[in-house]
Amino acid sequence: MLSRAANAIYWMTRYIERAENVARFIDVNLNVALDVPESNGMWDSIVATTGDEASFRERHGTAAKSAAIHFLAAEPTNPNAIVSCLYHARENARSVREIISSEMWLQVNTAYLAVQEAIASGQLESQPHEFFARVKLDSHLFDGLMEATMSHGEPWHFGRLGRLLERADKTARMLDVKYYALLPRPSDLGAAFDDLQWSAVLRSASALEMYRKRRHRITAADVADFLVFDRDFPRSIGFCLNRAEESLKCITGSAPGTFSNVAEKRLGRLRSHVEYLDIQDVFTMGLHEFLQETQTDLNYVGDGIHETFFAMRPLAPEPGGVPQ
Repeated sequence: MLSRAANAIYWMTRYIERAENVARFIDVNLNVALDVPESNGMWDSIVATTGDEASFRERHGTAAKSAAIHFLAAEPTNPNAIVSCLYHARENARSVREIISSEMWLQVNTAYLAVQEAIASGQLESQPHEFFARVKLDSHLFDGLMEATMSHGEPWHFGRLGRLLERADKTARMLDVKYYALLPRPSDLGAAFDDLQWSAVLRSASALEMYRKRRHRITAADVADFLVFDRDFPRSIGFCLNRAEESLKCITGSAPGTFSNVAEKRLGRLRSHVEYLDIQDVFTMGLHEFLQETQTDLNYVGDGIHETFFAMRPLAPEPGGVPQ
């Protein structure tokens, strides 16, 4: 398929996944604020999760609740705001309407218009939980429509690849930020406050119910183990990397255990690195260091995908020196 179309589908799903993750992070923070004394530090961590601290402080200074929510949900000049992500997802979808299904186009268009209307009507301020619930539901509906109404060929795999890499990145960012932000005092370890905060980490990844079905106690090590290594949970880093590599192999046609381009090499190396570690190895090297390294490697994978499939290349010159 054309690199332009592949790029549009890849980023369409990344933007939709990004919007859903931001909505979930904010909604969980709003719920936590009902049970613990609210502080600006709670909102600092959410802004940090999206990687927009410098931009936020330049515009708003301290991360107060109202400013943080508006910046992350409704500020059009913030490229990672929900409204911006859905706008870019819609524009990418518009450019490949002949490839995606009409149901997918209708869903992403409806989601963007609904967010615009909700912001204009003041629902973001008056009914924030309903606003973020709608964003999450719209993302899930889009994923379901993509699964059920689009042929599972090369375009579908580009969409799946984008969604999974974005999901792995956001799980790593969220866990990295929250691990240090949610436990202000060692005395909180094992206390009810500690359980509440680590439950919030799991809810930020829509993982609390599945975690409870697999494990009984909530501890920092078990939460990190589940969100990094669980082979069956669809938002764990390991699960996302495995499925992303499957889609990349389907796109390139490379046999398992081989690679034919820089994207496959980088993703395969990262996937195998994570697969052959356990939580004790991670805590030995440092959870923060491991997650920072994982985020950096995910960026390298993204760069490799761009270089391999999307980047413009100069035409090879003919023997006489004139480009073909």
